[in-house]
Amino acid sequence: MKRTFLLRAASALALLVPLAGCYVAPPHARGVVEIRAPYAPPTPRYEVVPTAPYETAIWDPGHWHWNGVAYVWEAGHWVERPHVRAVWEPGHWVAREGGWVWVGGHWR
Repeated sequence: MKRTFLLRAASALALLVPLAGCYVAPPHARGVVEIRAPYAPPTPRYEVVPTAPYETAIWDPGHWHWNGVAYVWEAGHWVERPHVRAVWEPGHWVAREGGWVWVGGHWR
């Protein structure tokens, strides 16, 4: 019985540890969740941009993602342009009081 309790407690702790140091604000009006990191991300990695898979594809560059414990690299990928005049604004980190906040990529 004690062993079962310890296994369940360890499992619960393993699920909570990645959230340490991560602040998630309440959802905004558009349903976006704020990701906050305690320190600046590393310098972006160099990526070789592959040939576009189709004419309307736009390259979304890779970026550092805060997983609650550390930054992990998310490679760039192609996104489909919703209409001819749409302009892709890549995601980026912004320094704010108490840390850094991720502003996700979006169409303008």
